[in-house]
Amino acid sequence: MMSVDRPAARLATRLAFFVAGFGIAGWAPLVPFAKDRMAVDEGVLGFLLLCLGVGSVVAMIVTGVLSARYGSRPIILIGGFGLALILPWLALAGTPLALGAALFAFGALLGSFDLAVNIHAVEVERAAKRPLMSGFHAQFSIGGVAGSGGMTALLSVGAGAFASTLICSALMAIAMLLACPRLLRTAQAQQVPLLVMPHNTVLLLAMLAAITFLVEGAMLDWSALLLVGRGLVPEAQGGLGYMLFSIAMTVGRLRGDAIVARVGDRATLVFGSLLAVAGFAVLLTAVGAAFAMAGLLLIGLGASNLVPVLFRRAGTQKAMPASLAIGAINTAGYAGVLLGPAGIGFLAKFAGLPSAFAILAALMCLVTLSAHSVTLEIP
Repeated sequence: MMSVDRPAARLATRLAFFVAGFGIAGWAPLVPFAKDRMAVDEGVLGFLLLCLGVGSVVAMIVTGVLSARYGSRPIILIGGFGLALILPWLALAGTPLALGAALFAFGALLGSFDLAVNIHAVEVERAAKRPLMSGFHAQFSIGGVAGSGGMTALLSVGAGAFASTLICSALMAIAMLLACPRLLRTAQAQQVPLLVMPHNTVLLLAMLAAITFLVEGAMLDWSALLLVGRGLVPEAQGGLGYMLFSIAMTVGRLRGDAIVARVGDRATLVFGSLLAVAGFAVLLTAVGAAFAMAGLLLIGLGASNLVPVLFRRAGTQKAMPASLAIGAINTAGYAGVLLGPAGIGFLAKFAGLPSAFAILAALMCLVTLSAHSVTLEIP
């Protein structure tokens, strides 16, 4: 049963998405401090960072089942408050083993929290009977900007890594306290197996999610190198492209619910993916910085509402429990973020970075071609 009103549940969901984005972004400025504190090279640091991703994926494998049996609310509470508790330990860990363990725990909490929040968002949207997913995902992006910006500002004024994490953790805890009484109190009590083979439609949704997340990860890791390598911007301005991409993603998601309500899921997938492909074409053929930045803006706007639509379709399909379908989408997305950028680097080594980005555009075309299939209603 739902024991809170819908506006309150929407507020709680927005707060939870904000906390998820705030928490993961709050870790990013701490990476150089961790490297210096432990005096490790890039290889060891890369392995440690992998612990976060592994923890996320491992946790998501079981979170869908737990949500189906007990509802999303308890997992959201454990994950949100747990992130606030673990974040300061990332600034204290003094050995690679300690940091690896803390990052694994942080990733596990983040993965379970992120998945449970998306399941809760589907429930809230279903109760509201109108599109809400894009707006919820926009709060993740806003939380990311606030988390990275807030942590960077605290470190810049000399607050120290541990003190900065304590302040950020306190803000996360306050947001969770506000969300706690407003979360939907659902107990689905579905007896589902620990592992289940996703239905073909869910597999297709998961593949498209992996592609979309891969594009987002590639923009983060490789867009600056592409711009600088082609001589479009000086090295000091390489990060401007990802900043514009992120702004476009956020703006697109803030307007996404109104767009989906007007044109529907299928048209959003078709036109959004085509806009992203057009952005890649502009970016790869640009002869000046202005055109390159315009391409990145188009990619961000086009891709902004693809993931929210895919999560909605996973939550509304009837072939398997929604929590397991959303779990498959989330896990595939994280796999795209974790493995995709490394694959882009491998392709770039042999074919060049522009060719690797062209392959991203080709993969995005699969979203266009699959839009009809993934928006069919399965009885």
